[in-house]
Order: sequence, then structure tokens, then C-alpha cells
Amino acid sequence: MLDKKQLARINELAKISKERELSAKEKKEQEALRKEYLAAFRKSFRQRLDNIDIEYVD
Repeated sequence: MLDKKQLARINELAKISKERELSAKEKKEQEALRKEYLAAFRKSFRQRLDNIDIEYVD
């Protein structure tokens, strides 16, 4: 997962975007951080799914 600084920056950019339009540099940074966050989330979620064992009671 991302570190706390990166998550805080994602949230900061989201807050700024609600107040005003982001600059081109900020938009690129936000996009890169979101992609990194989603990749880490998907990896973590996939690991959880791979560790699930389903047992059927007969």
C-alpha cells in the first residue's frame, strides 16, 4: 500500500480540485498517485482472494 504521505497528497489534491481547477502539473501528479494507489489496492485485494479457501459442508 502507499505510505501516509502519498495518501495525504491524494486527499489534498482531491480537496483542492473541489475548490478550484487543478493545474496541469497537479492533474498529472493526481493521476499518477491514483494509478499507483489502485495498483496497490488490486494487488492487496488479489492476495486476500487467493488466500480464501472455500469449504463445503456435506
